[in-house]
Amino acid sequence: MSVRLSAPALPERPRTLDLSRLRTRAARVLQAMGHARSELSIALVSDEEIAELNSSWRGRRGSTDVLSFSLFEGAHSEHRRAMLGDIVIGLPTAQRQARSSHRSLDEEVVRLLIHGLLHLLGHDHEKNTEALVMRSEERRIRRYLRVAENR
Repeated sequence: MSVRLSAPALPERPRTLDLSRLRTRAARVLQAMGHARSELSIALVSDEEIAELNSSWRGRRGSTDVLSFSLFEGAHSEHRRAMLGDIVIGLPTAQRQARSSHRSLDEEVVRLLIHGLLHLLGHDHEKNTEALVMRSEERRIRRYLRVAENR
């Protein structure tokens, strides 16, 4: 299992985000999802960077919290090997969401990581039935993390 984490030196990057812990949690999330031997790329970016990606790839204006770029589909998916894809997290948006939800930034980033990884693996939430399945899976993985961290 391999987790590549990219966190550019953003002026607003908080010191409260533990990148080493994020890497460990990402590995545990992969394990919980049955992808312990898989590879994952995570990028923590500015609102401007994620807004540009959101516009380019989804045709939507403005920043967002998380985008997923799966290697399970597309012209070269057969060459992906163990790589699942890329998860891009808009760090300033995650900070705002953490504050408004009374969560730590670490918790919010892991929540977005789980959500993004589920998208990489084909989950969606466009329809109510899909959303229920996805939320249930998010809860299961968060429980798994809590148990793993308390061992």
